[in-house]
Amino acid sequence: MLKRIRVQQLTVGMHLKEFCGSWMEHPFWRSGFVITDPKDITSILASSIKEVWIDCDKGLDVPAGVSAVSQAESDAQVEAELHQSATVQRDVGAVSMSVEIERAAKICAQSKQAVASMFQEARMGKTVDAGGAQQLVEEIADSVIRNPGALISLARLKTADDYTYMHSVAVCAMMVALGKQLALPDGEMRAAGVAGLLHDLGKAAMPMDVLNKPGKLTDAEFAIIKGHPVEGHKMLLAGSGVHPVALDVCLHHHEKADGSGYPEGLKSDQISLHAKMGAVCDVYDAITSNRPYKMGWDPAESLRKMAEWANGHFDPMVFQAFVKSLGIYPIGSLVRLSSGRIGVVIEQTGKSLTTPRVKVFFSTKSNMRIPPVEIDLSLPACTEKIASREDPAKWRFADLNELWSGLSKPSW
Repeated sequence: MLKRIRVQQLTVGMHLKEFCGSWMEHPFWRSGFVITDPKDITSILASSIKEVWIDCDKGLDVPAGVSAVSQAESDAQVEAELHQSATVQRDVGAVSMSVEIERAAKICAQSKQAVASMFQEARMGKTVDAGGAQQLVEEIADSVIRNPGALISLARLKTADDYTYMHSVAVCAMMVALGKQLALPDGEMRAAGVAGLLHDLGKAAMPMDVLNKPGKLTDAEFAIIKGHPVEGHKMLLAGSGVHPVALDVCLHHHEKADGSGYPEGLKSDQISLHAKMGAVCDVYDAITSNRPYKMGWDPAESLRKMAEWANGHFDPMVFQAFVKSLGIYPIGSLVRLSSGRIGVVIEQTGKSLTTPRVKVFFSTKSNMRIPPVEIDLSLPACTEKIASREDPAKWRFADLNELWSGLSKPSW
């Protein structure tokens, strides 16, 4: 028997089936567990969640004589009610970067904690909760649909310690954006997002000293790390309700078009579309992120490097769609305009891949900072154009990320 109860009625021993509300409103990355720690109840009471579903066949019921808010005979009834509630709450209308950025920052922060918990449970041998991952992806996907640049760009601002977790969030977001660019059906696009979130789960089985080594891996260490797709695939198979797309991407996101990838050395026509998507998104986030042993490359420079590898490494059609989803000059790219001013790309305009909105803040003629000004290069009256990419390492603008994001420091 499934019952919907008020959070004040929760007790240790109850099986918490579902939270009535967005996963953003509570501190748990998943549901479907027996409450064994009173601290969990305290955390729920401190959240904005007012009601939950419990499964009385798998845990304690409310005391005799105490009424529940409602009850249901099947999971289908619960799912229908939760879906109806989520449909009302969801907001996926297109918005500007400036509007979405704060909401995306909150999603990034909570997503990192959720993925960290997921990896910790995997290390402890617990099975993966595909339902919890799906809820996480829904929030990420909705943010990407509202404005793809906000969350994708923010997820790049990860510390070395957070890399594994935020990498999963970033790849999830890029898989959704790429799926949208490829005109995948909504369900398939979100399944690609789940695949992105879970693609590196096998790293939970890797030795921590190898996974977090602050330097180049030896051949022996790299051989160990190369086992993570197979380990992750095993973990997902052991779970329940894991989408076939997630299984495929987890196992094959390191395959290459020329057959030089791993673990199976598949060639282009043997690799699925979703795995090809995963390969592009995985590499882009890896090379644009700061690591213990190297600084991440500029976004625009990263795409240029990837284009050089495209024939052997990536599927050309998928890579071209990926570039279109981000722009030739992705958000955060440092560029020099035809006037000699230097600025950072703050948003794509949708009119052309070469005419984003840029915030200029430095004059090369006077060799000094100038008051920041936003310029929309796509406007007919605009006489400026991008003359070249600039290397952030050369200029060392300490506040570059703050200039494009508007955030003084990421909250994660």
